[in-house]
Amino acid sequence: MNSQERRDARYHRRKAKREARRLAILEQCNFSEAISTDNLYQAMKEARKGVYWKASTQRYNMNFLRNILQTHKALQEGKDVRKGFIEFKIVERGKQRHIRSVHFSERVVQKSLCTNVLIPHLVRSLIHDNGASVTGKGIHFAINRLKRHLRQHFKQHGKDGYVLLIDFKGYFEHILHEPLRDIYDKAFGEDKKLVELAMLFVYAFGERGLGLGSEVSQINAITYSSGNDHHIKEVLRCKHYGRYMDDSYFLCETKEQAQRILDVMLERYAALGIQTSPRKTSIVKISRGFSFLKTHFSLEDTGRIVVRPGRVGIVRQRRKLKKFKKFLDSGQMALHSICNSYMSWRGYVQYFKSRKTVHNMDALYKRLLYCTNK
Repeated sequence: MNSQERRDARYHRRKAKREARRLAILEQCNFSEAISTDNLYQAMKEARKGVYWKASTQRYNMNFLRNILQTHKALQEGKDVRKGFIEFKIVERGKQRHIRSVHFSERVVQKSLCTNVLIPHLVRSLIHDNGASVTGKGIHFAINRLKRHLRQHFKQHGKDGYVLLIDFKGYFEHILHEPLRDIYDKAFGEDKKLVELAMLFVYAFGERGLGLGSEVSQINAITYSSGNDHHIKEVLRCKHYGRYMDDSYFLCETKEQAQRILDVMLERYAALGIQTSPRKTSIVKISRGFSFLKTHFSLEDTGRIVVRPGRVGIVRQRRKLKKFKKFLDSGQMALHSICNSYMSWRGYVQYFKSRKTVHNMDALYKRLLYCTNK
């Protein structure tokens, strides 16, 4: 047996093990588990957390046994359990977002589907540096991974090099349904009922795109571009790469390498209907510093990484406090609500190098609110 034959044999053994693991997981992640009454009951208890004060949630829970049995029977018979959306708009970090929230009865089904089937199976295929909407990960995980990648880059190249920053434009609304169905067919191909149930919540948003306010949309969004993540890591061999939903970074040795990666990825993104934001997609010298996830990173000559809150977020917080002052004076907002909001922001920025920022913001907070209350 020559070296090529040994490599082929190792490949086929690994492939067989992966398939065996996939089939073992499918025995537990199937249509029956997603719609079982026990799992629907547990999903109901999770779904009502934080929203038990709503009248719709209380009505469902008053007769939860009957409602769960009716839902279970409807799903077994292949009936449509969707009830439309509750649509409204919110302003998040100065950006208006259109929310299409599902009714509580449908939320229970989505919670069971995600908890018992989609998340256990689909999250396995994600790269480690995909940090959004996964238990044990989050913004701080993504920031810490970028810091680790910067330290590794500094050991090899010092401050020389470039960072390619990519931001998707309208990510949720441009997701195509057919590639998403291909992902489901590959993962759950043997369970057609499960695929149809999962796609039922996708087709609810029309011919294209996903909506904010649906739990299924979150897991679909992080999985949709997972193939591109593997292409970057395994084909382009870009080890210092990470993605948080629609924000990505690549640490490159040269500007030419960064441009080549950008050209390749733009073609792959276009094939999936993903559009990038020209204003937020850029190639920046690492030595100049850059921003990722509203956080500014700078690399010093000693290799020390300085992480500061983004300037845009600081300006927005100052404007918010001044707006809160007007709400307080007019009686539209209580002082304890303002205090809770500010303490939340303060607790977040203290993870970074922000002593001077926090000191100045505390002074503004006391000047605007403490004197008024006194």
